[in-house]
Amino acid sequence: MTSNLQIRKVENKDLDFIYKSICELENEELDFKVFKEIFNENISNPNNLYLIAENENEVLSFITFHTQNLLHHCRLVGEIQEFFIEKNHRGKGIGRQLIEKIMQFSEANNLKSIEVTTNRRRVENVLIYENLCFTLSHNKFTIYV
Repeated sequence: MTSNLQIRKVENKDLDFIYKSICELENEELDFKVFKEIFNENISNPNNLYLIAENENEVLSFITFHTQNLLHHCRLVGEIQEFFIEKNHRGKGIGRQLIEKIMQFSEANNLKSIEVTTNRRRVENVLIYENLCFTLSHNKFTIYV
């Protein structure tokens, strides 16, 4: 566990860290102007929960969570969209604490389920999500247009 860990909602001041982290996850430099517009829209949307984990010195991790009512569930469901932990802080329980906050939010808002998708090239993530009590229950197919 990381001592002095604080988890809070994402704020505008977190834009640069999240931009850098997502570019690292995607292995490409995204259009910052477009990214910033989407970031501001998403953090102001009450259906989303964006969280930052930090200690007194630095930001360590973030998670983004979007909720929506889906017809085939007849209820509100949530999906973790992005989840990033700085390399030198992985394996310290930070991810588990962020997931616990997502679980609390989900229970308070009567969500039916929490979903997460991971890129096939991130093979290690399957074990991490299974360790966090997710089950591999669906396949997701994508067409890029």
